Amino acid sequence: MRTRTVAEPYKIKMVEPLRMTTREERERAIREAGFNTFLLRSEDVYIDLLTDSGTTAMSDAQWSAMMRGDEAYAGARSFYRLEAAQKEIYGFKHMIPTHQGRAAEHLTSQIRIKPGQYVPMNMYFTTTRAHVERAGGIFYDCIVDEAKDPWSDFPWKGNVDVAKLQKLVDQVGPESIAYLSISPCVNMAGGQPFSMANLREVAAWADRYGLPIIFDATRAVENAYFIQQREEGYAGVPVARILREMMRLGEGCTVSSKKDNLVNIGGFLATNNDAFALKAKELVVVFEGMPTYGGLAGRDLEALAQGMREMVEDAYIASRVEQVAYLGRRLSEAGVPMVRPVGGHAVFLDAKRFLPHLAQDQFPAQTLAAALYLDSGVRAMERGIVSAGRNHKTGDHHRPELELVRLTIPRRVYTNLHMDVVAESCIELFEHRETIKGLRMVYEPESLRFFQARFEELEAVAC
Repeated sequence: MRTRTVAEPYKIKMVEPLRMTTREERERAIREAGFNTFLLRSEDVYIDLLTDSGTTAMSDAQWSAMMRGDEAYAGARSFYRLEAAQKEIYGFKHMIPTHQGRAAEHLTSQIRIKPGQYVPMNMYFTTTRAHVERAGGIFYDCIVDEAKDPWSDFPWKGNVDVAKLQKLVDQVGPESIAYLSISPCVNMAGGQPFSMANLREVAAWADRYGLPIIFDATRAVENAYFIQQREEGYAGVPVARILREMMRLGEGCTVSSKKDNLVNIGGFLATNNDAFALKAKELVVVFEGMPTYGGLAGRDLEALAQGMREMVEDAYIASRVEQVAYLGRRLSEAGVPMVRPVGGHAVFLDAKRFLPHLAQDQFPAQTLAAALYLDSGVRAMERGIVSAGRNHKTGDHHRPELELVRLTIPRRVYTNLHMDVVAESCIELFEHRETIKGLRMVYEPESLRFFQARFEELEAVAC
């Protein structure tokens, strides 16, 4: 039987006009931005694939829910509706809302880390690692080796290598480990999932040493979808049920709600640990606001509660992940080097193989992201040496094995025709890749430098 096309499980009710700029306009814009796509004005961008964070198109149900937002300073009805949704979808006993995910990471790091303790992660994420290190913690990478090979087709590149965990315990003892920070659909590895079998193995190992697992559950629903599609025994199991099974294996989670949860702002910390929750409620008052709003308006809490329920609808999450796969197929068929298999939220171009004539110190991923914008007005972002930052002791760059450009697909925003525009631009650049020149950094913030660093073209410097 011939396979038929499955359309998006929604129809468009409102549109936002897009403006295509000229190459001259884009050249002026990228120079003014210091060749950093984060510093571009959105009005100068045609198709914005910088991030899927907060760029979701919300549903009519979410917009209508916002109208009943209770803006009481304490004890708002909207919080209790959100708390009920979290318990239904994620299943944790306590929930503390925050203005976004990094605030939840900050609270967790301040409460759970003693200076000198290690925090194992299945690869780092920029803000998570920054908060760990600001609290005096030490990042320890325990992801499987396959995650460092963009050309490997291993389906579970987000898996934790338990042997690496055991090596750390043997060296420093379990008391020197604060907690395990486990990310579903690992961003820096290309949006790669872990398997349920691996998560069970990690949970059993952690339980043996009394070590808690705290998920960065920002993209947990996408991971649940991959488990449904790839792992034996989960075919036909609702994504909502898989998500709950995943979360039951951890003590808690931090979430940037601007991704899976389908809202434009927000985040939360959830946990089954009473003492952790109590301390978090004390600190959230200092940094965010009352524990029942955490820096958000009541209308934001309402949209978030509705978004949690929508995100686990099987038709929606299938459409979301399959659009990413569509762009990946277009690029793969043309031979464009990228991370395989395609992840859940983005296609990651392999800048080292795309621009093999550039040394890593010439920032190939940053260069490629700027070149893509100049060619077509498509905004992407660097995930390589710039994002990795510097070694605090030596002052040298961290040099990650993966040097990537992330083409991040916002949820329910673009059609596959937009993906065709992106693919054609990437293919054209790849065919003329030898003409693309590198960059040098001329301004560098002390932390999270990829947000605000500025660059110049190497040729311009030589002149």
